[in-house]
Amino acid sequence: MKNIQQTCMALLAAASLFSFNACKPKSAGSAVSGDAAIKAYVPPGKYDEFYNFVSGGFSGQMSVYGLPSGRLFRVIPVFSVDPEKGYGYSEETKPMLMTSHGFVPWDDLHHPELSQTNGEIDGRWVFGNANNTPRVARIDLTTFRTAEIIELPNSAGNHSSPFITENTEYVVAGTRFSVPPDYTNGDVPISTYKENFRGTISFISVAKDGKMDIAFQLLLPGVNFDLSHAGKGPSHGWFFFSCYNSEQANTLLEVNASQRDKDFILAVNWKKAEEYLKAGKGVKQKVKYARNRYDENAHTATHEILDEVTVLDAVALKDICYMIPCPKSPHGCDVDPTGEYIVGSGKLAALIPVFSFQKLQKAIADKTFEGEYEGIPVVKYEAALHGEVQKPGLGPLHTEFDGKGNAYTSFFVSSEIVKWNIKDLKVLDRAPTYYSIGHLCVPGGDSKKPSPKYVIGYNKITKDRYLPTGPELAQSAQIYDISGDKMQLINDFPTIGEPHYAQAAPAELISKNSRKIYKIEENKNPYVAKGEKESKVVREGNKVHVYMTSIRSHFSPDNIEGVKLGDEVYFHVTNLEQDWDVPHGFAVKGAANAELLIMPGETQTLKWVPDRVGIFPIYCTDFCSALHQEMQGYVRVSPKGSNVPITFSLGKNSSDPKAPVKDSTKQ
Repeated sequence: MKNIQQTCMALLAAASLFSFNACKPKSAGSAVSGDAAIKAYVPPGKYDEFYNFVSGGFSGQMSVYGLPSGRLFRVIPVFSVDPEKGYGYSEETKPMLMTSHGFVPWDDLHHPELSQTNGEIDGRWVFGNANNTPRVARIDLTTFRTAEIIELPNSAGNHSSPFITENTEYVVAGTRFSVPPDYTNGDVPISTYKENFRGTISFISVAKDGKMDIAFQLLLPGVNFDLSHAGKGPSHGWFFFSCYNSEQANTLLEVNASQRDKDFILAVNWKKAEEYLKAGKGVKQKVKYARNRYDENAHTATHEILDEVTVLDAVALKDICYMIPCPKSPHGCDVDPTGEYIVGSGKLAALIPVFSFQKLQKAIADKTFEGEYEGIPVVKYEAALHGEVQKPGLGPLHTEFDGKGNAYTSFFVSSEIVKWNIKDLKVLDRAPTYYSIGHLCVPGGDSKKPSPKYVIGYNKITKDRYLPTGPELAQSAQIYDISGDKMQLINDFPTIGEPHYAQAAPAELISKNSRKIYKIEENKNPYVAKGEKESKVVREGNKVHVYMTSIRSHFSPDNIEGVKLGDEVYFHVTNLEQDWDVPHGFAVKGAANAELLIMPGETQTLKWVPDRVGIFPIYCTDFCSALHQEMQGYVRVSPKGSNVPITFSLGKNSSDPKAPVKDSTKQ
């Protein structure tokens, strides 16, 4: 209790120093002044300058906005089922959400991370993390679809993720909750945290085609890893992680994990780890984790379970990891574009420590240590410190950079963005946010080459910026022009879920590679029908496979009879269109999953188990032409054991003598 009081007193005292920055400025009603809004105006028909990839938080999705307009372009389903696109409902996409725990249709996506080459955003992929059931996803930016998801063993929570090295050699993920490693005896008293719980960091290699594999894991003391960033330039080959709960508490962490004045930034020499890996110092460990990939030619995902990872013990291998003390309960851990400065942000600190990579290297070479933490060398704070930003605000969380020597840090408690100079550590400007800010984003702001035009702040706790929508207010983001010396608010817009981290890239880098159609001749789905002549209905026992096509404005076939109660019906629908932006939808009355949304040249499958006898309409759910409403048909379901044969037709009644189409192969 004494510590709580001390913390509260410290924050109150600091609050009095910064009382001019209350959580909600008095001028909230006049957010955008003068003609500032014109800087965010994008006329109809004109394109935005940047794509903004924003985490959907607990929605499990990632959203894409235009900057500076704030217009919502797309919601990309990643870790959660999405009935709008049939993701997680179609037979082809269900495997994407498989884990070692089975089908998990939801998660908590926190951090988008764009791929880089030579430390610059390259527009190939954006990665995202699942905080709940530990996973990392890769989204292909030619299709804006989730291409791969890999699960992380030996982890519980995946918050410190997915951050990348400067050539996307690795995507790195640190466990939020330390736990006993997989396949050890986890049936231990929780009070034995210090003895039995361990932290792990996973290094996921990324091949040139984007395919991911867990290269190795580091076994570390049981702390909570929060955020991280890779070194760049001179610090390439290193990774930096903020970690809290150095007290190794297992209950009431809001008190018991805030006891120490300093926790740590963990510095990892991953080049050294690679050397140990090649030298055979890694230990093969039995685990169980899933890897799911989506094949854009077969339009189908595959799911596999893997059972082994290689683990390096960072305590036994002394020169991989070093701890740097960092006040207090550090959250953000950011590296400036030069790669020289590492910024730690203590949630409960009233200053910002900035560490020097050169000083860190000298301290390590000179063994300027103050001891060890659970077997990891601890570098003396002053030996690695470049300096401290004094009295910047309250509750520093995250920092992005403009590439011109300036940093922008979000302050949750004092609700503001503060601009400061990296070298002399002087505060240059501060701008209020109209909510409790969390993450912020400068396009390319964690790369070697930022595009210093805007900084976007994303809320943690919402405020009434928009019309009320019941007990929950709209989530929000605000855009500031940073092209001048002073920040200027120019726009704000609502977002989905809780907008955790976000990244942005120049539109021209991505839009030029956008995929328009899937070529029908390249479709390798095993159930494809590449023309109406190939459409058919086939019975295999109690399974009925409908090889269906769609084109403006009908399905083929559109009349099907002979389905019986107890059958499993699989509608394999191939969209024959070869024009950009002509998807078709498909739905059947009473289906217990969702619709399909099928892109031109693609095949998707809807499983349907009819629950009653009767006539069931089918129809297109995505408006596709003036005769979209006429794009429909019927399926007749007969009682189990009836002798109604499978028939199907298009343009004639199946009962006509000339209606052929009985499938005689598997009755």
